[in-house]
Amino acid sequence: MHLTLHLTPSCNFRCDYCYAPPHGGEPMSEATAEAALRFAAKHDTNGSCGIVFFGGEPLLRKSLIRWTVARAREIEREQEPLRFHFKVTTNGWLLDPEFLAFAVENEVLVALSFDGRPEAHDRHRRLPDGSPTAAVLLERLHLLLEVRPYAAVLMVVNPDTADCLADSVSFLVEQGVRYLIVSMNYAAPWSAADLRGLRRQYRRLADRYLAWSRAGRKFWVSPFETKIASHVKGAEAVCDRCELGARQLSVDAGGWLYPCVQFTKAGPTSRWCLGHVATGLDEAKRAAIRAESEGEKEPCRDCALQSRCSHTCGCLNWQTTGTVTAVSPALCAHERMLIPIVDRVGQILYRERNPVFLHKHYNASWPVLSLLEDAAL
Repeated sequence: MHLTLHLTPSCNFRCDYCYAPPHGGEPMSEATAEAALRFAAKHDTNGSCGIVFFGGEPLLRKSLIRWTVARAREIEREQEPLRFHFKVTTNGWLLDPEFLAFAVENEVLVALSFDGRPEAHDRHRRLPDGSPTAAVLLERLHLLLEVRPYAAVLMVVNPDTADCLADSVSFLVEQGVRYLIVSMNYAAPWSAADLRGLRRQYRRLADRYLAWSRAGRKFWVSPFETKIASHVKGAEAVCDRCELGARQLSVDAGGWLYPCVQFTKAGPTSRWCLGHVATGLDEAKRAAIRAESEGEKEPCRDCALQSRCSHTCGCLNWQTTGTVTAVSPALCAHERMLIPIVDRVGQILYRERNPVFLHKHYNASWPVLSLLEDAAL
């Protein structure tokens, strides 16, 4: 079982794509956090429970994060061999050496949102008074990478920042980012011109991906990596896709359960609420929503890219169309432009027998071997 805990509905940024539910409410209490831990432990099937601290901005509740981790360790001792694993996704403004020391000591992974070049980042991630944040967050990024060299960085692309996507990815890679997840803001109003510009940027990024691979650099840039994996792994890659409400649930600050992070916005009276951590999960509703989400989408029925496309993501579909059964035209256009560009990169590097590429996508032991290699330097 994996739970995403929305510790607070508030945020210290003025952001165009915040996950904080608009209906507001009080921050999560210690009692609710403990109920969430016990709920996850009860529904565990393999001895490993993942807990993601989310928001709003979760570092507004640092004390609750510390309390929850400590309480989880006590529950582990009560229910051996149960083990909790923690991750926090933050905008980085409140990230400091003290919290990073706590994260390292307690094995809490930290993922940081950073939207690329400062001029791109500052278009959508500002303080409430409109002040930019990139300059300060660049310092936070370096603090994080110093203690966690493979920390995940999350970069969101909007129509008005797509024209510098390749340069934004390069900027972050040159800052030392090795694990970068680039996501398109599908809910934004993408025009045909915006998408044509995005295609040009992906082609530029493809050239840089080739250059970095040939130079022997270690890096992971999604969605390139995930699309390559969808070709290399074939049907097996489908297991890595969104399975709405199957492997991970979201818990809002009041303890209500939802099938994914976006759905907390709907509120506890919506059809998307699946229960409460204190009273349990409505398995019938959960199964019904999963079945609805997994149903074949009519426009995708005869598409040659269907097995490699993100159209199966119910959370994304709901965010963009208001239903889990319809696919956004922007998503469809994005997948059709991206997959051929990525396939060309994969074909070139495979033909060249590029060692970085081959280890990354054909050697299941590579993540461990890579860490051992770095530790030996």
